Amino acid sequence: MTGASRGIGAAIARGLAEDGWSVGVNYRKDAEGAKKVVEEIESDGGSALALQADVSDPNAADELFPPLEEAFGPVLVLVNNAGMRADGLAPQMEDDAWDRVLDTNLTAPFRLTRRALRGMMRARFGRVVNISSIVGQRANPGQANYAASKAGLIAFTSTVAAEVARRSVTVNAVAPGLVDTELTEDIGDAMLQAIPARRAGTPEEVAACVRFLASQEAS
Repeated sequence: MTGASRGIGAAIARGLAEDGWSVGVNYRKDAEGAKKVVEEIESDGGSALALQADVSDPNAADELFPPLEEAFGPVLVLVNNAGMRADGLAPQMEDDAWDRVLDTNLTAPFRLTRRALRGMMRARFGRVVNISSIVGQRANPGQANYAASKAGLIAFTSTVAAEVARRSVTVNAVAPGLVDTELTEDIGDAMLQAIPARRAGTPEEVAACVRFLASQEAS
């Protein structure tokens, strides 16, 4: 469970633990947030392990999977949730802003999925859920890098899903709209007016979708 120290990731981690999964709570910088999520899971009778890694690092998979596998056994559910924004209009966007967003939002899920699929295909069971965004499906000026990463994640998801379906491994994407998290707190009220319900979604609503996709019922 990447990017699980707060927001959508924390809600998903808690939800999966409620469903009986042992959860690896990945974080990049927010050690206190990850510790809190682990404590909440354990206080409810679940099992969790905090794992520090920057998922954009090419070595992240090698840092994350061994301690998880030692503690809990094969990784059978992977949720690629870690994400970042570096907004700006394309004519002024620096290469670094493009690269950092693509590395975190698209390349990291590829590397982690590639690593997770080894054990999933051997077990003939696995669930990969990638957290994309509605921005990957429609224009949002100022987010060319973010939109490209999330659109690419959807295409990656559907392709890998077709590749591994015969091994009883599912690969799905969830594409939330505006969700009330720290990542979106600077969006402002204007976008809320474009939403028919006139409100942002909640992390728990996204978590409910992921919990279903990680379940036996989503085969």
